[in-house]
Amino acid sequence: MELKRVVVTGLGALTPIGNTVSEYWDGLKNGVSGCGPITKFDAEKFRTRFACELKNFKVEDFINAKEARKMDPFTQYAVVAADEAIADANFDMDSLNKNKVGVIWGSGIGGLKTFEDEMIYFGQGDGTPKINPFFIPKMIADSSSGQISIRNGFRGPNYVTVSACSSANNAIIDAFNYIRTGRINVCVTGGSEAPVTIASVGGFTAMHAMSTRNDDPATASRPYDVDRDGFVVGEGAGALILEEYEHAKARGAKIYAELIGGGFSSDAHHITAPHPEGYGALLSMIDALEDANIKPEEVDYVNTHGTSTPIGDPQEIKAIVDCFGEHAYKMAISSTKSMTGHLLGGAGAVEAVASVLAIQHQFVPPTINVFNRDPEIDQRIDLTENVGKARKIDVALSNGFGFGGHNATVIFRKI
Repeated sequence: MELKRVVVTGLGALTPIGNTVSEYWDGLKNGVSGCGPITKFDAEKFRTRFACELKNFKVEDFINAKEARKMDPFTQYAVVAADEAIADANFDMDSLNKNKVGVIWGSGIGGLKTFEDEMIYFGQGDGTPKINPFFIPKMIADSSSGQISIRNGFRGPNYVTVSACSSANNAIIDAFNYIRTGRINVCVTGGSEAPVTIASVGGFTAMHAMSTRNDDPATASRPYDVDRDGFVVGEGAGALILEEYEHAKARGAKIYAELIGGGFSSDAHHITAPHPEGYGALLSMIDALEDANIKPEEVDYVNTHGTSTPIGDPQEIKAIVDCFGEHAYKMAISSTKSMTGHLLGGAGAVEAVASVLAIQHQFVPPTINVFNRDPEIDQRIDLTENVGKARKIDVALSNGFGFGGHNATVIFRKI
């Protein structure tokens, strides 16, 4: 069958460096760190006492207080980012065929704060199960897509993908496939996470996965630096409106970029560690390039998974060199997690938004906090260290990899 073209007609962002798309882009462009001491709980006795939290965010500014109480924070973030993207797309809601609008979202964990709060409350009681009636609908991961659908009356496919830190990229690719095969005309997609909680921070530090640079949080997320010591957890959401090209053109929509390919793979190696040779990452990028029907040398910018972990960073760069060959040294590469921290299941969404904005503005966001590049990382690679730069970007690729060996890659093109 002939596949339809899919374009991006709306963007939304709620991030540790900006609560709107424009604020987020300003933060990216200027190399702002979103990291600081944890305020959401008393972290004094934790090995890691900092995170990339949202700043000056009040949910009641966006969602009716009664409705907000029925949502875990990860769902609140999803709704806020989706609302911005939907408004940005500027639909005529009266004429939009809502039966052909889907909501496909990503979250790696879902309502962890809700689960945590209920169990703490139960544990402090006399053993009587006094459970909030909204406990289950707040906790389950698909509540995010469900709430977006209910809020807007979108009756197309509606679900959440769960594949750890590749969840949002998986959601974006699923949305892409539904549209290009003609099943729907429009899809709200992206991802969200709210992991700055006792259980999450405690669990990741127990794994020795997170940075413990408590004396200098602003520089703790330092992908590719020789002294990196783990990732920094972040919270928030990113949203994209994907739309069939002719449908968008017919209504005179603003078009940011075209989504041209998506790739998947599995490391089939380890429950948390990436393949040491980056083989899964390589397969995911190859699959995406083949799906997009483009040559490796057509890619201008790669937004890496780049989490600031000792093991993960070198394997991804090795995979990029193996995938792109000599062209790897001509591309711009950066990790925006150096600024936002790692939004886990929401990471791919905010990074897809960053990739689209990089195309729109013809500007590469930096990898901040690179003080001494790791000598094990190919020195010929342009990591856009510390300062962003203007350059020609026709095609941008964004990677997302997750615990369990899940890999997903998306590719956007200027239109």
